[in-house]
Amino acid sequence: MERKELICIGCPMGCPVTVEMNGENVVSVTGNTCPRGERYARKEVTDPTRIVTSTVKVRGGAELLVPVKTKEDIPKGKIFECMKALTGVEVSAPIGIGDVIISDVAGTGVDIVATKEVRSVGKAD
Repeated sequence: MERKELICIGCPMGCPVTVEMNGENVVSVTGNTCPRGERYARKEVTDPTRIVTSTVKVRGGAELLVPVKTKEDIPKGKIFECMKALTGVEVSAPIGIGDVIISDVAGTGVDIVATKEVRSVGKAD
């Protein structure tokens, strides 16, 4: 049996969690103090995913950059492809929260969206 030690990020407690595995199968999860810990640990050892955050350049905007993120989590193994897809991306203002910056990033089926509004230069507040 294989043993994996994790720190749970499912809630602010940060519990040290131990996952016992038999091959690809989770046999037990211990150390968690809430149900989220078990769900997190099982998913992390079998299908790890992440939300990716970054910024992209803005043309004609009141700000030079707009923060962006994946709309949903993506497979951990696709993070570098996702970041590569963002390289050199530039969008024109105005930009609204939730505007799609890149559709289906890295073939994940997940969009990159803006997380902040950026007005065009010269537009009143």
